[in-house]
Amino acid sequence: MFITIEGMDGSGKSTQAKLFAEFLREQFGADKVVLTREPGGTAIGEQIRDIVHSMRNQEMSSRAEFLLYNAARAQVVAQVIRPALAEGKIVLSDRYGDSTMVYQGYGRLLDLEMVTRVIDYATGGLKPDVTFYIDVPIGEGLARRSNGHARGEELNRMDTQTREFYERVHRGYETLMQQEPARWIKIDGTRSIERVQSELREQFTERLQTLETV
Repeated sequence: MFITIEGMDGSGKSTQAKLFAEFLREQFGADKVVLTREPGGTAIGEQIRDIVHSMRNQEMSSRAEFLLYNAARAQVVAQVIRPALAEGKIVLSDRYGDSTMVYQGYGRLLDLEMVTRVIDYATGGLKPDVTFYIDVPIGEGLARRSNGHARGEELNRMDTQTREFYERVHRGYETLMQQEPARWIKIDGTRSIERVQSELREQFTERLQTLETV
């Protein structure tokens, strides 16, 4: 099974992914669950992550950014995700192709048909079985990121975008959920970490039961 977790910056998505991976390992065994992230998940992907997120690279063009994300994606799919799925493992990814659709397609206003084609090429058409979307209002997400930076958390290049950019990203997520409602599960991310995680686990258990009866 291939599971992804998506969300705006500041949604708490990465924290939830780590906690959910712990839950999955308890349920299915530590050796049966693979947690990865985008961009990253491989040595090559982590190097690309450093380039894309570096504050030194403010002059990076939207197309270069888009291609770098997909290069990292192609590597993690080939090196980590597909081999794990072939072994019958559960793969949980913190971000995947949907992030590029909303951030570079909707946020950067790149041609959506072209974005879709390149993502399909990078992934070989591999799509998640289920995608959790941790939803928070734009203002709250930005405030969380700002507070995190004040506490010493990393400030990366993607944290410097305008509110209008994030509004387009948010609309992009809403559009994708409308297009594939069977794949997406929307979780209210404004609540406590524990409550969000509890609902994520509950929703997953319900979805798993549905899949097993099909």
